[in-house]
Amino acid sequence: MRKLNSIKWVLLLGIVVSLFSCKQRSNNTMEDSDFMGSQSCMECHQRFYDLWSPSYHAQAMMPVNAAFMAKHQLPDSKPINVEGKMFQVEFKDSTMVMYERNGDDLVATYDVIWAMGGHNVYCFLTPFEKGRLQNIPLAYDANAKTWFNYPEAGVRHFGTEYPDDEALPWKDDQFAFNTGCYSCHISQLSTNFDLETDTYHTTWKEPGINCETCHGPAGEHVRIYKNLKEGEKAPKLGLISTKVFTQQQNNDACSTCHSKMQPITPSYMPGDKFFDNYNLTTLEDRDFYPDGRDLGENYTLTGWMLNTCAENSELHCVSCHTSSGRDRFKDDPNQACLKCHGKRNDDLAEHTGHPASAGLTCLSCHMPKREFVGHFLRSDHSFRPPMPEATIKFGSPNACNQCHKDKSPEWANKIVKARSNGNYQEETLRWAQLIKEARDLEWKNVDKMFALVRNPETDDVVANSMIRLLNNYPDASKAEVLIDALNNKSELVRSSAAYALGGILTDTVKEALLKACQDDIRLVRIQAANAILTFPEDDFTAEQKTIIAGAEKEYVTSMTSRPDNWSNHYNLGLYHQNKGDAQAALGAYETAARLYPESVLPLINSSVLYSYIGNPEKAEENLKKVLDYEPGNEAANLNLGLLLAEQGRMDEAEKALKAALDANPDDQPVAAKNLSVIVGQKGDFAGAVKYAELALKARPDNPEYAYTLAFYQVQNGQKTKAINTLNKVIDSHPLYLDARQFLADIYLRDGNRNMALKLYQDALKLEGIGEQNKAALQQVITALQQSM
Repeated sequence: MRKLNSIKWVLLLGIVVSLFSCKQRSNNTMEDSDFMGSQSCMECHQRFYDLWSPSYHAQAMMPVNAAFMAKHQLPDSKPINVEGKMFQVEFKDSTMVMYERNGDDLVATYDVIWAMGGHNVYCFLTPFEKGRLQNIPLAYDANAKTWFNYPEAGVRHFGTEYPDDEALPWKDDQFAFNTGCYSCHISQLSTNFDLETDTYHTTWKEPGINCETCHGPAGEHVRIYKNLKEGEKAPKLGLISTKVFTQQQNNDACSTCHSKMQPITPSYMPGDKFFDNYNLTTLEDRDFYPDGRDLGENYTLTGWMLNTCAENSELHCVSCHTSSGRDRFKDDPNQACLKCHGKRNDDLAEHTGHPASAGLTCLSCHMPKREFVGHFLRSDHSFRPPMPEATIKFGSPNACNQCHKDKSPEWANKIVKARSNGNYQEETLRWAQLIKEARDLEWKNVDKMFALVRNPETDDVVANSMIRLLNNYPDASKAEVLIDALNNKSELVRSSAAYALGGILTDTVKEALLKACQDDIRLVRIQAANAILTFPEDDFTAEQKTIIAGAEKEYVTSMTSRPDNWSNHYNLGLYHQNKGDAQAALGAYETAARLYPESVLPLINSSVLYSYIGNPEKAEENLKKVLDYEPGNEAANLNLGLLLAEQGRMDEAEKALKAALDANPDDQPVAAKNLSVIVGQKGDFAGAVKYAELALKARPDNPEYAYTLAFYQVQNGQKTKAINTLNKVIDSHPLYLDARQFLADIYLRDGNRNMALKLYQDALKLEGIGEQNKAALQQVITALQQSM
């Protein structure tokens, strides 16, 4: 009992998605000859070319040259403090230069050769080593007409959500164009990443989002129409026509950039299904408030999927926007809504509670722009009405107070609730509260969470978010709910349910996952493959193995489609680890850590495997690397403490385990239990009791922790408390025979053989104790009876 836990380390098994702030369309691998570039469209489509060329899509990326400067006329910046140094941008003739100074000393000069955006914010790129194009740390606010610190603008979370969040270094890989931003600012790009040298040889057809981004390669189309004889009809179009797209195809084509997602295939072609090519981030992520409002980034799809107008009508992205990204109803925004809501023209004042005025539109209340670190970015596409009570409960923004800045959310909420339909917030508040509790690992209302997932009327985003959050719920009772969710109409919900069943090794789960491996949607299949691979291979027939192999192949492809993405290699490590291939897993983890040294997860998991294969030195080295980046990392400190304890380095182990417990004092029973043993071995029995109490408080149903507490209560002279602790264990876990034996030993030391005998006799009557235990108990009972 007094041995330390042997290798019960924390293995971080959660799949990691890309952390890049920009959206990734994918790495296009088509031959250059298939694509002709936008110039090839001009001859026959001059009018459309003229509409497209000045659009924000066309100018998503622009060379910084004399033409750019003449058109955009941006001012030089004043010196701006970034990471303790002063940065300044100057325009000279046809060039743009950034200076980095430390006091009066010039540290470096950077040539700026590309600009991205311009709708709200201009970002700029400078060449870096290994083929990278790096975002410089200064960006320009096109609305406020001022320069600002770009990395600091990426800090989303002020206040209670992420109080310790801080800006990434401006040279971080996440600010590299090649790793994140490229696919939504460039057309027909190949990263040509060399994994051996960590080097890019990036090529593209042209900057900006061109015609072929949405219509596919135009080579065949151009050849067909150039070879037509006069009066001859073309046998086929030769490219993708978006005119025949369904509502879903229109939405899917736009969502590849306008969402927070992760690619699962090497390439995407317009017309394909979104969830055959991408996974989507939803409200499990704290980049969204619990009620679904985002924190200002361009996460349009998640909000759009919360939109009941889109769900209950034929509305899609191109209903309101042109293919070049313009607002079709910029001059009269209400026209976008009148097709379905025409009667609102007659009762606008009554509906809004405001006098009709030229400045008040449908968008004012239903699509307010979210202010993001002082810079307006995107409108809320959920179309939901203002919810000031959500502001009160969760801190999320509401349209009332974005206009009435001098008023409180309580003031706005009182007005909303006084209206005839003033209860419209209640449903959102109900599920948002459950989302918040699940984020905070509070499970007192888990039955309500289950009911939310099971309810067919629950919004897809809400159900999906709750399923992903239930990954953290430790009780296997969730399996029944997740199996039901595999039949949900939403492919996103089905995929998350499949993933969440990983590690629940029952026959019912196995059969459900086998069915999910054959789902119509690739995302569901790969998540089912990820989960079913946790079962022993011998559990399946040859036919079932064939089914799994097909989904598994797609799963592996999803992790190898972006060789420059550290998280793909981390996930590949998990895959190999589940397959029992420790060496392949270690190789993948080490590659992930090499690509992005700040990624602590592969270092933690590789340390566990290094210890497993008998290399504790490398295990310790990797854990200490983590602690160099994050001294308070809970998992790294816990695993280091256990590793050091196994080596007998108890003082160092105690320090690491205390750090793990400090990081999570209410829910770190492993650290607490092992600290109890360490300080107990030093003779500090009061301290041992204190730590054992913390372990039991965190896991009151774990009999081992109760046993540890009772042991040190006896050592600390608290025999009565120890007897009480052990009796509770026996009541709740009657088959935990160690507790009966310990309690019997206490009675025997007090000379109370009758109580000890009764404990053993009661145990002998239990069903399920096994023949070997029965024989041992009978021997003890016989010996006791002979001694009495």
